[in-house]
Amino acid sequence: MSDVRLSFKEMCAKFDVTPRTLRYYEYIELLSPEKEGRSRFYGSKELARMTLILRGRRFGFALEDIRQWLMIYENEGTEAQMQAWVELADRQLVELEEQRTQLDETMTELKSLRDSTLASLK
Repeated sequence: MSDVRLSFKEMCAKFDVTPRTLRYYEYIELLSPEKEGRSRFYGSKELARMTLILRGRRFGFALEDIRQWLMIYENEGTEAQMQAWVELADRQLVELEEQRTQLDETMTELKSLRDSTLASLK
C-alpha cells in the first residue's frame, strides 16, 4: 500500500465513525495510530484494520472476537488468520440462522395477532 497518513478527523470522515468510536477502538487495541504529540496519524495498516473491523461489525461479530482475530495475523500469519476466520464465520452463520428463525416466528405471531385484532374490529 502507499504511504497514506490520515489525521484523526480524516479517519473519522473516511469511515463515517464518531471520534468516540475511533478512540474506543484505540483503547481496546484494535487500532494503534502513530502519535506525534497530541496528534494521531493512521497509516495503511490501520486503514486496512479499520476496514476489517467495520466489516466484522456489519456481520455481527463482537469487538473482542475481531480483536483476537486481528491478533492472530500479528502472531501467527495469514493462514492461521484465515482458518480462524472460517471458524468465526461458521459460528456466526449458525447464530444468524437462529436469529432469522426467531424473527420469522415473531413476524408470524405478530401478523396473526394483527389479523385477529383486525377481524374483531369488523
